[in-house]
Amino acid sequence: MSKIHKEKKLSEFFVGLHISVRVAQALIVIGVSLMLLFTSLFSGIGIGYFAYLVSDSRTPTKDQLRKEINQIAEVSTLSYSNGHPISTIKSDLIRTRVKSDQISDIVKKAIISTEDEYFYEHQGWVPKAVFRAILADAVGIGNSSGGSTVTQQLVKQQVLSSEVTFKRKANEVLIAKQIEKSFSKDEILTTYLNVSPFGRNHKGENIAGVEEAALGIFGKRALELSVPQAAFIAGLPQSPIIYSPYDGNGKIKSDKSLKAGLNRQKQVLFNLYRNHYINKKEYESAKAYDLKQDFIQHKEAERTEKDHLYYTILKEATDVLADELAKQDGVRKAELRDVKIYRKYIKKSQERLQQAGLKVTTTISEPVYQAMQDAVARCGYILDERYDKTVEVGNVLIDNASGAILGFVGGRDYSANKNNHAFDTERSPGSSIKPLLVYGPGIESGLIGSESKISNFPAKYASGQDIVHLESKGTEEYMSVQQAISESWNIPAHWLYQTLRSQNQDPASYMKMMNYSIADYGIESLPMGGGAEVSVAQQTNGFQMLANGGVYHKKYLIENITDGNGRVLYQHKAEPVTVFTKATASIMNDLMREVINGGKTTQFKSFLEGIAPNVAQGDWIGKTGTSDEYKDAWLVISTPKVTLSSWSGYDDNQAMGKSSGYTNSSQYMAYLVSSIHSADVNILGLDKKFILDSSVIKSTVKKATGQKPGMVKVDEKEVEVPGDTVTSFFAKKSAKDATYKFGIGGSDDNYKEAWKRILGG
Repeated sequence: MSKIHKEKKLSEFFVGLHISVRVAQALIVIGVSLMLLFTSLFSGIGIGYFAYLVSDSRTPTKDQLRKEINQIAEVSTLSYSNGHPISTIKSDLIRTRVKSDQISDIVKKAIISTEDEYFYEHQGWVPKAVFRAILADAVGIGNSSGGSTVTQQLVKQQVLSSEVTFKRKANEVLIAKQIEKSFSKDEILTTYLNVSPFGRNHKGENIAGVEEAALGIFGKRALELSVPQAAFIAGLPQSPIIYSPYDGNGKIKSDKSLKAGLNRQKQVLFNLYRNHYINKKEYESAKAYDLKQDFIQHKEAERTEKDHLYYTILKEATDVLADELAKQDGVRKAELRDVKIYRKYIKKSQERLQQAGLKVTTTISEPVYQAMQDAVARCGYILDERYDKTVEVGNVLIDNASGAILGFVGGRDYSANKNNHAFDTERSPGSSIKPLLVYGPGIESGLIGSESKISNFPAKYASGQDIVHLESKGTEEYMSVQQAISESWNIPAHWLYQTLRSQNQDPASYMKMMNYSIADYGIESLPMGGGAEVSVAQQTNGFQMLANGGVYHKKYLIENITDGNGRVLYQHKAEPVTVFTKATASIMNDLMREVINGGKTTQFKSFLEGIAPNVAQGDWIGKTGTSDEYKDAWLVISTPKVTLSSWSGYDDNQAMGKSSGYTNSSQYMAYLVSSIHSADVNILGLDKKFILDSSVIKSTVKKATGQKPGMVKVDEKEVEVPGDTVTSFFAKKSAKDATYKFGIGGSDDNYKEAWKRILGG
């Protein structure tokens, strides 16, 4: 080939190459331009779609976000009045919140390197990951799987639902950005570590939060974890149950089942090394470490059965917190009578108590409560009359000045009988209702004084049935109020009650002020407990009013409820109600002293003198009560400081023996009082005395008639009422002048018989 021809060929080659390069350049430019065009197009679609998704969303304020992201399920506690714990409130999730400085740095680094390696660089979200997911949805390809940052995961767990929709995803991004603006990275990471689920612990309990994970898996605080331990825990949130080393019973899984969690741990260790949080030597050492040896061995969860104390406190705490939440929402008490509204706030209250890490402080005295449980365990058998059947009992101890419940006995043995006989069981109060329903209103109205006379001649109900006391139809005399109360006669109570109603004195009004719920006040046998059913707590509360000078304080168990930061959510506030004047209350208390000292209806004082003579020297007052056929035995006693009550009976309402109240209940109560005194020598207030109020009117009356001395016309003759005089105490006006019909109740024939006795000697 000639030289010229070669040069020509070479020239043609370079021309072709130049053209090819130019064409290639043009194609590249066109390709890049098209790529940029489509990228811009689809980015615009993505941005536009994102804007559409969040168009109707409102970004929460900083305060709202703080409340929502920190609202995590924590264990709430119930405590005695001294702050000592009673119990935690049962929850499906165990969690303990900790502060940032209580979490080791290696745990934080492990989470960041595994869950969100650009955590300290992004503003809550990674645009390319989110837009990739949104774009795929917009054009109808792919799904919503996209990288969620730690901040987004926090939003998903605490603020939004976990549903898989792009509207939620877009809102998640919007809120994540707001969180990043409002809180520091450390606050966000600490909150995430406190709220995230971490599977199960060695007891098989569901756990959340890094502290419970560290304690429940390795027996260490989150601050104390080693590198391999921290890496294992940091790997759990992705799939807590699968990666957990424990099965549902808290037993360590088989080696095969453990492999998933251990492999995940090795991934986390590599991430730590790759991100330069640990060096190669630390990485190799941690990877070679046998982590299985650190897993805590299985331990049975504490399944201590909750008792009367737990459930009683929880119920009242739920009620008072529900009222408080409703009040905060502007809901009036009348509106809470609507069942739907009431249930709504009860549910909200239950959720707060189970999940919000609250502390419920009660009025219960720890030593006194424990002493009462010990007493019923040791001495409850005294109430039994048969070897094959248990007599149940309920007791409540109330502080007179406030209505605070200091202690109670719900029954003989919770494991055998879960009925709460102190708060839930309602039975006939028998004659124990007389001071509240009959004699208190009688004195308050001015109808009677302490020595006024009431008929105890035989009488009948409107039905023709005899009114009896035990097996007696009466004593054929007019007896004093003091004697009628001391011996608990029924006929005088019947006459006084009927007289009050006939004079429109309305005994019901007094009972309603003390929250008694009695359907029909027209029942003739109501003064003897017929037609009424009351709880021990309610009856104790009634007598608290008398011992407190006529001022009623509704019984309560919850002193306050606070949140994890010590902020008071509920504080009990006294709402005193004056039921009787001080004069009436002090006269009633004086009358009831003889019930205890006289021993006609109870041997409590004599038993107490034998058990604890110094305690028996206290100023004890009280009233007994027995329902028909001895089905219920009551004894309510007070000192100036406290009121203590006792009910005993069979749950199936069978009759007890005749000595059930007079002997058995009295002896049991003596031991109970002695036990309470031993636990706290000041709680009974034995140094205090009941005194007659200065407003009490003292009248000198004839013992025979209860009226002032004077002349009376008997059988057409004016005669002076004979016999000794005594002092009668009145609340409103002095004794009446002498009259032929000097008493309450009875017939003309009864008065004839009475005057024969008075004048005959």
